[in-house]
Amino acid sequence: MTAAPPTLDARARQSRGTSGDAIYAMVEALIAERHAGGGVLVDVGCGTGTLWRRVRRLFARGIGVDAVQYQGLETDMEFVAHDLDQPPIPLAANSAQIVTAVETIEHLENPWAFGRELARLVTPGGWVVVTTPNQLSVLSKATLMLKNAFNAFQAPSYPAHRTALLEIDLRRVMAEAGLEQAVVRYSGEGRWPLSGGHYPRVAGRWWPRGYSDNVAIAARKPEASR
Repeated sequence: MTAAPPTLDARARQSRGTSGDAIYAMVEALIAERHAGGGVLVDVGCGTGTLWRRVRRLFARGIGVDAVQYQGLETDMEFVAHDLDQPPIPLAANSAQIVTAVETIEHLENPWAFGRELARLVTPGGWVVVTTPNQLSVLSKATLMLKNAFNAFQAPSYPAHRTALLEIDLRRVMAEAGLEQAVVRYSGEGRWPLSGGHYPRVAGRWWPRGYSDNVAIAARKPEASR
């Protein structure tokens, strides 16, 4: 007998609505380098609102979008409930100067459709920032060799984690959504294969792609876009 598919609520809550400090620090730095302040942040897959707590000083308004509203979401962040596998997100085009999706795209069935939706939401001249597990890390490649699955896409991570993307896939998603000036950055924090231990920080600075568990891409919507 075929098992019933997991509910949207069960899939969403499997992630607990939060990510690691190194991921948020990476996104915070990407935003701060590209945003002078004010305007609107739309955080798609906002979870418990950790990113908003870190960057609220840079914005006049924050909007969080997620499948469920997690406990702990800040009251000064407007919340929109939406199944991200079912575009469009119920927000107007050109809604925000910065649109983020932290550890969200891997949960979805169609990353390319998701990328187009993020591009729709950002204003011309604004930036989209997306993060996901890094499939090019030593850890993920070793897990693939030994277990025939990327590290973040093994059985315990399913059905929350559905779609594994490489750096080249992220670049293609952004480009095909009409975004430009793509910049890729790695978290600089990663774990040893077959161990819970972490590499020393200097390793992540020396070889970010190999020794980082997570990757981010930031891309800009052209000024001429409408």
